[in-house]
Amino acid sequence: MVGPMGAGKTTIGKMLAEELRLPFKDADREIEARSGVDIPWIFDAEGEDGFRRREAAMIQELSELDSAVISTGGGAVLLPENRTLMAARGVVIYLHTTVEEQVRRTAKDRKRPLLANDNPEDTLRQLMEIRHPLYEEIADIQITTDTRGPKTVVQSLCRQIMGEE
Repeated sequence: MVGPMGAGKTTIGKMLAEELRLPFKDADREIEARSGVDIPWIFDAEGEDGFRRREAAMIQELSELDSAVISTGGGAVLLPENRTLMAARGVVIYLHTTVEEQVRRTAKDRKRPLLANDNPEDTLRQLMEIRHPLYEEIADIQITTDTRGPKTVVQSLCRQIMGEE
């Protein structure tokens, strides 16, 4: 799963995995579990480049699993090697949401290093401008999550994955 912050990758990913009876892996949570520190700490200590290196290694490792639902961080698509890997090794689902909805969903979340500034909405707009074409480039399935509950999104994704929609 790819998409911006607040699109629902973790929530929908867990539910989809349960529905498909597959394991769920969240790349960010796996990085935190292995490193023993949270993502904001990694950003502070190693910068975004250091985090992206860790993320690329984790995506490489997770993509080698036989079958799983994998949620990636919003910026995972920035590295061409990540996009190539994701597109080659599985069905890529792009969970799309508007910037306005992202602002609403992330307003109280203090664990998003890229939003730790005076104007998170402007940051989200800039990120969307850069990342949206990259999400679209590798997506096999695109679905908007703004006005749909997670259960409805998961039901639609299951139908699309099975070729029924």
